[in-house]
Amino acid sequence: MRSVFVFSIGSLLAISPALAMAQAQEPVQQQAALPNQTLAEKRAARLNELFDSLKRESNEVKAARIASLIQGQWQNSGSATVDLMMSWAAKAMEDKKYSVALDFLDQVVVMKPDYAEGWNRRATLHFMMNDYGRSMADIQRTLSLEPRHFGALSGMAAILKDTGRKEAALEAFERVLAVYPMLRAAQTQAGELADELTGQRT
Repeated sequence: MRSVFVFSIGSLLAISPALAMAQAQEPVQQQAALPNQTLAEKRAARLNELFDSLKRESNEVKAARIASLIQGQWQNSGSATVDLMMSWAAKAMEDKKYSVALDFLDQVVVMKPDYAEGWNRRATLHFMMNDYGRSMADIQRTLSLEPRHFGALSGMAAILKDTGRKEAALEAFERVLAVYPMLRAAQTQAGELADELTGQRT
């Protein structure tokens, strides 16, 4: 079960600051020809393009690259202070200093409550601390800000499966695949759940 949610944790934490910065800058350079758009509008337009590409891509490796670009966009909060606290929280999570990471992430969601990735990262931390209730609450906040967040959706599916709500878990995995069809872990989990539920009904 944890392998699915760990996908979102690992892939997000694996993005180096330099790579995240390069990914965040790349769309800004492409959108320089649209001076009447705000930066937020440009980023939203770029995310829409990336999600359209992710949904159409049938090659798993290419899809993963697009997903990485999306994650780079998500990581850029627009605040140097928030970005720094996110990096500190990530390091603390890697070092299993969960209380330290939680202090940083509590500050992030207070300082920038409209930053979906702050809520998602705290959801991930709560999951790692086996606090499913708080994790699910933060997942809901993440999805209210970014309904296409495949990491948060994967986390929701994992929690639902782990707590025995298999039909709801399958629906959550199907939501993941509607956004990111080539995510192999979600394909596998959805298939296994579908087989289990079919077996229970016969």
